[in-house]
Amino acid sequence: MTTKPPAHTWYKSTRSETSKQCVEVYHDGDRVGVRDSKDHAPELWFRGEQWDVFLASGIWDGDGS
Repeated sequence: MTTKPPAHTWYKSTRSETSKQCVEVYHDGDRVGVRDSKDHAPELWFRGEQWDVFLASGIWDGDGS
């Protein structure tokens, strides 16, 4: 089942362990923010279409390709 991510609030994946470092994501209309969950600055912001390209790239999955 696919659910919509929260909007207008920072959140991290439910797969993240609370003691591990990860990123948080913020969906705000036509842009998406990304930041470190332990050190909230700096924030990176993407237009929606840039975020879609990033997700489709698979670079974030850590498979080394």
